[in-house]
Amino acid sequence: MTRRPYIVGNWKMHGTRAMLSEARAIDRAAQRHMKVEVALAPPFTLIHPIHREAEQISVGAQDCHHAEGGAHTGDISAAMVADAGAKFVILGHSERREAHGESDSLVRAKAGAALAAGLRIIMCCGESAKTRDSGRAVAFVKKQLKGSLPSAEEVNGDIAERITVAYEPIWAIGTGTAATVEDIAQMHAEIRGLLVELYGEEQGGAVRILYGGSVKPDNAAEIFAVPDVGGALVGGASLTADSFMGIALAAGEPSDL
Repeated sequence: MTRRPYIVGNWKMHGTRAMLSEARAIDRAAQRHMKVEVALAPPFTLIHPIHREAEQISVGAQDCHHAEGGAHTGDISAAMVADAGAKFVILGHSERREAHGESDSLVRAKAGAALAAGLRIIMCCGESAKTRDSGRAVAFVKKQLKGSLPSAEEVNGDIAERITVAYEPIWAIGTGTAATVEDIAQMHAEIRGLLVELYGEEQGGAVRILYGGSVKPDNAAEIFAVPDVGGALVGGASLTADSFMGIALAAGEPSDL
């Protein structure tokens, strides 16, 4: 089954209620372009307001805690973000792994909690510039994913529906320089092979693999033409409807452009 391209906006630590107008504009545009699945992951504070108003886009969280509840000051459980209206959660982002010291095992525990709460997950992976320059990028990313992704038994459902992988080379995030199409093609092919190894040909072959890292309207079409690129995880360019939907339109058929 061919799945629609998945274009997800990660607002990171940006956005107050004044940003709801951009979310509404994105939602209206998404209603006109049904060939692309559009989603936003705003800060926790905006999940419910955007969910309440959105008619087409899905809304998700940028993280969740691995515990169901308890003495975890400042943390948010998977059940809480689901209760606020989130349908998915981004996990394992390099900014969480680096700034918060999140290990593969912790990310995997969060994935289990998210799935148990009924959320879909977007599992991030990606290498540093030092790792790529050393020639170990593929090995690093595959090891990272093996340690972070839940098993088929943990998913306990349609794997291709509940799991998305996002490859984001750390050195491309926010730098304005995306990976080359050759590098993207190689890494996505390697990730596809790993997904098939973990989940089987039918399910592993259907999981969408997103690319993230300086995706913009002017380079999106070239990136989406790469085999096994099933969409994009977009950072700064998702903060305005014009730039974000420019990327989403590039993921549709040529007649949509």
